[in-house]
Amino acid sequence: MTLNPHNWVNAHADYLYAFAITRLNDDEQAKDLVQETFLAALEKVKSFEGKSSERTWLTAILKNKIVDVYRKKSSGLRAVNLQDAEEEQQDFFAEDGHWKTEHGPREFGIEDKDHLVSKEFELVLKKCMQKLPELWKAVFTMKHIEEEATEIICTELKVTASNFWVIIHRAKLNLRACMQKNWI
Repeated sequence: MTLNPHNWVNAHADYLYAFAITRLNDDEQAKDLVQETFLAALEKVKSFEGKSSERTWLTAILKNKIVDVYRKKSSGLRAVNLQDAEEEQQDFFAEDGHWKTEHGPREFGIEDKDHLVSKEFELVLKKCMQKLPELWKAVFTMKHIEEEATEIICTELKVTASNFWVIIHRAKLNLRACMQKNWI
């Protein structure tokens, strides 16, 4: 398979932008990364082996650039303290480990097939995700949007496995609380 760089913008820019914006929630940064992806691909044209499609190859380059953004944003952030997480859980759970009634999960109503409701839900979710600390947002996005393996996330973001689980737990609790406040 031969590459056609002259056609990349028309053939792949919208797809790559959609891929980036769902992971970054930052319009300008998503656009910049798509442009950087095209530039990096131009520099690597000779190394393309044709084992994947042009779009898959470009998406892989973009994905690496997104991980670099996560890594840059999360570097220097302090590790999550396990003791703090346990104290935080006490707010949500009774001593028997069950949810306290006032903090228990509620229906979000996203089972509806109404596309308008889905769009509104996505907007609220994006706003809630923007409130998360950068490291939490990166971990949550890589785990639940990109469906990366825990080991890869830990390696890429330089967090321990136990720290990862604390972060993902806190991110979920915060997102749930924000969604219940702003969506329901």
